[in-house]
Amino acid sequence: MTHQDLRKIAGQLIMIRFPGTELDGDTADFIRRNGIRGVCLFRANMTDSEQLSKLTADLRAIMGPEALIAIDQEGGAVVRSTWVPAPPAAMGLGAADDTDLCHRTGAAVARAVKSLGFNWNFAPVLDLNNNPHNPVIAERSFGAEPARAAELAMAWMAGSHAEGVACCVKHFPGHGDTHVDSHRDLPTVDKPLAQLENFEFRPFRIAAPSAPAMMTAHIVYPAIDPDNPATMSPAILDGILRQRWNYKGVIITDGMDMHAIAGRYGVGNAAVRALAAGADMVMALGTRETQEETLTAIANALADNTLPQTGIDERLARLGALAQAYPCKARSYKEDAADRAVMAEGWRRSLTARGNPQRPAAGAKVRLVVRQDVVSDGVSEAGVPAAKVAESLGRLYDVDLVTFADADTFDWRALPNDGRYTILASTSRLRYGANPRATWRPHLHLALWNPYQALDIDAPALMTYGFAAPALDAINAWLSGELEATGVCPVPGFK
Repeated sequence: MTHQDLRKIAGQLIMIRFPGTELDGDTADFIRRNGIRGVCLFRANMTDSEQLSKLTADLRAIMGPEALIAIDQEGGAVVRSTWVPAPPAAMGLGAADDTDLCHRTGAAVARAVKSLGFNWNFAPVLDLNNNPHNPVIAERSFGAEPARAAELAMAWMAGSHAEGVACCVKHFPGHGDTHVDSHRDLPTVDKPLAQLENFEFRPFRIAAPSAPAMMTAHIVYPAIDPDNPATMSPAILDGILRQRWNYKGVIITDGMDMHAIAGRYGVGNAAVRALAAGADMVMALGTRETQEETLTAIANALADNTLPQTGIDERLARLGALAQAYPCKARSYKEDAADRAVMAEGWRRSLTARGNPQRPAAGAKVRLVVRQDVVSDGVSEAGVPAAKVAESLGRLYDVDLVTFADADTFDWRALPNDGRYTILASTSRLRYGANPRATWRPHLHLALWNPYQALDIDAPALMTYGFAAPALDAINAWLSGELEATGVCPVPGFK
C-alpha cells in the first residue's frame, strides 16, 4: 500500500472538527483526500436550521453513505443547537425520576438533531456525580445511585434509538468523582478496584449490552493501570470493556486535543496508543496541523505493523456497522411544538426546592442580583444573560437589577436596605468562594446552572439544573403559585 492508501485507512479511524459555518473547498478536499468519515460539529459551526442542514448535506455528499456526523446535544448547558427544543439536563431528569419522561426526552432530542442531518449524539452521560467539587460533570450526571442513574440514561438512549440517532455513552469508565477538568489537566481517580466496580463502572456495565458506542475518559485509574489514562489503557479498553464485558460496540476517545492528552503525550503518539489500546475511533478535534500529525502517525503505525491489519479491519467493521444501523439522512421536522411541550414538562418536573423558599407577593418590589457576564466553561454553552433573567422576573415583579463582575469582591452589605425582596440568580457553573459564602444573604437563590451552588449560599433555593428559557418559565410558574417544586436532587448533600 502507498502512504496515501494508509492515510485513507487512518482517515476512517478519526473524527475531526473544522471552523466555519460552511464546507469550504479546502476542508472538503482534506476530507475527500484522506477518507475522513467522522465529523463533530459545534456551536461555532451553526447559525440556524437552514444553514446547518446545508452544511450536513454537503458533508454527506463528500463523506458517503457511511458518514458519522456527531453532535453533543446532552441537554441542560451542554447543547450545540440552541434554537431547537431545549432538553433538561440529566440531573434535572434525575430529580424528576421518571423513565418514561427520559424516553420521551431522548426521542425528542433525536428528532431535532436527525432533522439537522446528524446520526450520532454524544449522550447520555453515565458519570455518577458524587463529588460536589467536580468542575465539569455536575448537572450533566443523572445522579449518584448507579442502578437508577443507568436506568434513566438507558430510557433516554432507547428514545433516541427509536428515532434513528445513535447514542454514545460517556465518559468510560467514569468522570464523576474528579475535581480536575480533563480539558485542562490529567485527573486521577485513585480508588480500589472493588470500589470502582461497585460505583463508577456499574452504569457502563449495565449499558454495555445496548449502547452502540462508548466514549473514553482522559483519567488515570491507578488500581487498574497506573501508567496510562483510560483512553490509552489496554487494561481498561481491551481488558475490561472488550474482554471482560464482551462489549461489541464502537469505542471512541474523548477529544485528543484536550490538555490532559495533547499537552502530555503529543496528539499523533496519543492517537496511535489509543487505537493500540482498543479504541476504534480517535477524536482528532484539534487544528488542521494536529489532524495531519494524527493521520501521519496512524499511517506510519499501519505501515510498521504497530497497528496490525486484523485489528484495524475489526475497527472498520464496527464503525461501518454503526453507520449502517443509523444512516445519516436529514428529515423534515414537524414535531417542534409537541417536543417543546415534552421539554417544558421535564424542566417543570425537575424544579427542586431547598430550604423552604417563600414566594414574594405578586407585583412585589424585587432586587435581582446576578453576574454581569455570561461565561462558557469550554464544554457548555454560555449562561443566560442578566437582562434576560430580569426580563423574565419582570413579568411578575417590579425588578431592580444589580450586577456584579467578581463574586469574590462584590459587597452584599452595600445593597440598599429599602425592603426589596432580594433574589440571587446564579448563571455560571463556578462554585462560590469565601466572600459570598460568608456574607451573601438573599431571600431566594435561583441556582440556574450548577445545583451545588445552592450549598454555597445560606438561603432558600430553587434549582433548575440549567438556564434555558423553559427553566425561567418554570421559575415563574413556581413564583406565581401555579407550580410546586417536586424535584428531588439525585445526589448526596441536599437534604
